[in-house]
Amino acid sequence: MTSGKMIDYAEGSGKQYHIGVGPEDIGKYVFLPGDPKRCAKIAQYFDDAKQVGDTREYVTYTGYLEGVKVSVTSTGIGGPSAAIAMEELVANGAHTFIRVGTCGGMQPEIKSGDVVIATGAVRFEGTSKEYAPIEYPAVSDLNVANKLVEAAKTLKQPHHAGVVQCKDSFYGQHRPDTLPNSEELLRKWDAWIELGCLASEMESAALFIVASYLRVRVGSCFLVVANQERARLGLDNPQVHDTDIAIKVGIEAMKQLIKEDLTQQ
Repeated sequence: MTSGKMIDYAEGSGKQYHIGVGPEDIGKYVFLPGDPKRCAKIAQYFDDAKQVGDTREYVTYTGYLEGVKVSVTSTGIGGPSAAIAMEELVANGAHTFIRVGTCGGMQPEIKSGDVVIATGAVRFEGTSKEYAPIEYPAVSDLNVANKLVEAAKTLKQPHHAGVVQCKDSFYGQHRPDTLPNSEELLRKWDAWIELGCLASEMESAALFIVASYLRVRVGSCFLVVANQERARLGLDNPQVHDTDIAIKVGIEAMKQLIKEDLTQQ
């Protein structure tokens, strides 16, 4: 392990190595979906949107909201690639992020099609541990989280704000009893539910910790696709895959953040 100046893996191109874009390509306000295909859906809400990057799992579009340059960059699945995206976007000048993703509900009152807004995240993943001791909490920026809640209220969208759980293994959540460490997985899952954890997803803990380290703003909102706990209890549990529900909340929140920032300049 070395310290000091990093090797320029982009070999003087001026572009970031993984995401393939430079400072001139992006805005200071960025949406972070996981799915690359979700970028085009988000960019439809921009004015004058153009695709500016497409490399690995990282697709980037840039346009304008409220007359201010904004971008959307996909992060792929999980904390490692999400942390790389945030690191390289911040290196390009970005300072405000909203993750727009999907999640699975964990409390019985959280229904498919609802929106969950993360105020904090359980660090049951590996990426954040390389940035901060486990005792340091993964929390969203308060103003970004508040704007997301206000946006959901404005849009009259059923929503819940609170702590979410982040993991590295999708199937560790959905079939823990088949895995060698099932006892630990099941015990901790029950503990998080008892503590009131709202939903499970895969990126926010890493993003919240990296944002704390880089001193930038980030918040997260998710579409609840389904709720395995409702299914376990025999409650109605249809699947909802229309991510536009959460996208609209994220877009409205970002507009309000931009307007607020413009009044403070």
